[in-house]
Order: sequence, then structure tokens, then C-alpha cells
Amino acid sequence: MDGEHRKLPGQDVDAKKLSPLHALQLRAFLSASEDVDADPDTIEDLLEGLSDDVRGEVAEFDSEEEDSEAEELYVPVREQHTPLAIDVNEDLEDSGMDPSEIPWTKDEIRKMMHHLKERGMSSFIKEYVVVQGTPVIRLLYAFGICLCPELRNKHPKTLLYFLRVAISRELHLRERLPQYDTISDAVSLIANAKRIVILTGAGISVSCGIPDFRSRNGLYATLKEKGDYDLDDPQQMFVRLIWFIVSPKFLTYYTSQIYPSNFIPSPCHRFIKLLEDKDKLLRNYTQNIDTLETLAGVNRVLQCHGSFKTATCLQCRTKVLGIEIEREILEQRVPYCKACLEVHRAAEARKSKSTKKKGKKKNEWEGDSDESDDLPVGVMKPDITFFGEKLTDDFDQAIMDDREKVDLFLVIGTSLKVSPVSEILSHFPHSVPQILINKTPIRHINPDIVLLGNADEIIQHLCERLQWDLPPPSSMKDGLNVPAPQGINKKRSSSEMMDQTEPFRVGESHVWLFVGAEGGKWVQDIEAKYHHGASANGTISHLGHQGAPGAKKARAS
Repeated sequence: MDGEHRKLPGQDVDAKKLSPLHALQLRAFLSASEDVDADPDTIEDLLEGLSDDVRGEVAEFDSEEEDSEAEELYVPVREQHTPLAIDVNEDLEDSGMDPSEIPWTKDEIRKMMHHLKERGMSSFIKEYVVVQGTPVIRLLYAFGICLCPELRNKHPKTLLYFLRVAISRELHLRERLPQYDTISDAVSLIANAKRIVILTGAGISVSCGIPDFRSRNGLYATLKEKGDYDLDDPQQMFVRLIWFIVSPKFLTYYTSQIYPSNFIPSPCHRFIKLLEDKDKLLRNYTQNIDTLETLAGVNRVLQCHGSFKTATCLQCRTKVLGIEIEREILEQRVPYCKACLEVHRAAEARKSKSTKKKGKKKNEWEGDSDESDDLPVGVMKPDITFFGEKLTDDFDQAIMDDREKVDLFLVIGTSLKVSPVSEILSHFPHSVPQILINKTPIRHINPDIVLLGNADEIIQHLCERLQWDLPPPSSMKDGLNVPAPQGINKKRSSSEMMDQTEPFRVGESHVWLFVGAEGGKWVQDIEAKYHHGASANGTISHLGHQGAPGAKKARAS
């Protein structure tokens, strides 16, 4: 690869010379960078040699065109590029073919895809790229991607990015396990599982009063409406660590809004605790930083994005327990480092002592530097992971430990938008059953059972079917009195259960709607599919055109 020709500066390609295949693949790989991390060097390498006009043309294309081009790029080799899958008896040893051009047999492709889907991306890359030394260009053939000549001589890191895009797409094409599609199946899976992994997000804390980020009443919308902070985009609050450095008051306000002392764990948090008490919980991966899982008593929890449990000084790196800055946070005061304050006071004392000893006149010191002013007092930042910051090694290690043990995967209250946690499902075996519990569908995953609606309502329903009682919510934390929550957090009476709207099934699919479901066109398309099939068979879809539960139904299984 090093000996291959690369374009020199000034040899920019204009739009007329950009081949259709080159343009298609450029667009597809650039679009994929929204889901598969690509550093700036990789993006620059992708665009190397292109004129500014071509770069703009590549970047500006219709979203529908984007989807169709991406699909064309990723059609699996075993379906489209049949010449790449050869007869195992064909003799290639004396063909003189470049190693990167040697086709795969169908059995080899089948074995590779099984390895990928059961052992994950990291294991696949280690085995085929590192151990076997297979050229990335040849590996891409197995995924149905034949790189255009212009992309074949890119840097090794860029080629590896191409492979990660192909792998990610394949992993997202997980096939549902057809034996699971009803609420009864979900109940049975939970009842029989021994090592459940649960991935949770902001949706499990909304009923506690903690705002989520992206809804119409979420934190981003609230910050934008208040206009108290000079942000081009409300999401900038988490984009860079610099925000806590230059505007600690801003993030102190934010942390006070979601500090765990203000809230009581929801039924979802208590369900996780119940599973742990029944020795069914392998691990809870939470994207939340509110530590309500810990407050609910859950021990097997990994706080992927950090938490308020500890805080670190941005100046001297002193680490303390979060309880030590709790009062400042709740009172919306900036928490300063006590260690830095001690150093600062010592400097002040030395300055005062020196001033008295030398007997200097006040005006003789006016132009001199102040030693204490040269010693800034650090701000204590809760140990929260900001966007763009690397997750701890505990995250990767936990996945490696859990992937060989898990027997059921629950996704609750998350849209899976934030990488790398959004990719966590792709690291677990496809043969492990998956259940999604969320207000809205997640289109880039393919769970076996989808339960849409208010997460707390769904959890309550499952517990009733399991004949389990949720542990009661705690109302005390470290001496701070917090009012017990009303409504959804209390145990429902028999009459309340009778009045609850029963969930119903979308066609004969694996999708079930509870109160609060927001399926939109995605649900309508599934219903139309089953309605069309039922009409063709002379039967009627039992849902008709209803969009969400609104009247009592007979209990569905």
C-alpha cells in the first residue's frame, strides 16, 4: 500500500472526474460517521485530493438518496456479489491473484459472520486482521463491498474505518428470534433467565421528575427557552469539559436540577433491584448520571457516563465523595476544592506575614504580583463523562466479561443515540433474546419483543404477570427528607389494575402498545403490513387503525 500512488497537493479532483461509484461510496462512508466514530484525520483522508466544490457536492445530498445509496453499498456479498463466493475446490494457488482479491467460499463467509454475530466486532478484528493478517480490502468483499480504486490506497486507519462501518451494518442487521413475540414470551424469558443484562437511559428517570434530554419538555428545550446561558446549541453543555472550567455556575445549575437527593427511584429502578435480589441481574449498564440505581440499592450497576458518586478538582485533581459537595450543588453554589483553598489561604498568610515583616508601604506593592492570585482555586466537578470524553476501561472490560454469560438483554428507557453506549448491543451475541421497553421505537436495532409506552407502566404490568411485588421506594437519604412520590410510584390497588388499559398487539407482530406509546409511522407501517396480509387471506386485522391504547381490551398474551 505504501508503494501505491497518492495524489499530491494541487492535484484536486473536480466534479466531472469523480466517478459515480467513488461519489456513492464517499457519501455512504461519510454518512456512516454519524454512527461509527471517525476521527478528523480519517475524514480528511477520505476527502483528500477533492476540490472544495466536490467536497460540498458530496456533502449535500437528499436523505432519501443517502438511504438508498447506503443500502446499495452494504448489500451482503452472499446475495449480490456471487462471483466472490467460489467453489471450495477451485485452485487459486497458482493463479497469481493479489491476496486482497482472493474470493471467499460460502462456508468461509458463513463461518466469519457467525464469529462476528456471536463474539462481536473486537473479536472479529483481532482474529481476522491481527492474527490472520487478512487484507482489509479482502475482508470487505465478504460484506459485499468492493472498494472503488480511489479508496483502495487510503491510510490503514481509514481502511479499518471502512471495515468497522461494514461490521456495524452487519451487526445491526440482527435477525429476530422468531420464537419470541408475545408479552407471555417476555414474562417467561424474564422468569427463566439467570443472567440478565439491562441497558437503561433517561426514560427510566422521567417519572421521578428528572427531565430527559431530547423531548419537547426536556433539558435541552428548557435551557434554550430560558436563554440564561450563551449557548449556540443546548447540547454544548455536555460537549466539552471546558464548559465546567469557564462557566462552573452554569453546570452547577444543571447538576442541581438532577441531583439524586432531590428524587426517589422509579418502578424501573426498583425492578432492577428486584432482579438483583432474585439473583437474576448480571449487570445494569446505565447512561444516567443521577445514581438513582444506587439509591434504589442496586450494586451490579455500571454508570457508563459517570455519576455524582465522586467529584474531582479540575485544578489539583483531588477526588472526594460526592456527598462532600452535595450542599453546594443543591443550593446552586459553585463547589470549590478545599485542598486548593488551604493552599490559597496559606499563600495569603505568607503574603500577610511578609508584608508586616518588611514594613513596606502600600504604594510600593501596587505593581507587584500577588502570590495568592497566582494560585487559582479549583472547581470540584462531579465525575461525569462529557460528550467527546473517553469512557473508562471498566466499560470495555464489563462487556468482555458479560458477553459470554448473558442469557437475556433488556433495553429500557433509551433512544440509543449516544456512542459508544449506543453500540453496546452489537457487542453481544445475536442468539441472546432482546426485549425493548421504551416510549418510542429504536429503528437501528431489531429486538425480539418491542413493548412501547411509559416504561413504568410496562414494568408494573410485567410484574403483575410475574406475580412479583416491587420493593417500596426509599424516602430517606443521608438524613435528607424527600417527599414520597405520588401516582405511578405507589403500588396499585386491585380496582386500579382493573381500570388500566390493556396493551394490544400491532397486527400479529412482536410489537405491543401500552399507554404513552409513540410509534408513529413505524407502527403504522407494521400494522399496514399485517392488515394487508390479513385482507389477502380473507381475514381482518384485529387492531383496525387504532394508534395507541385508549379503551379497555381483553388481556392479550
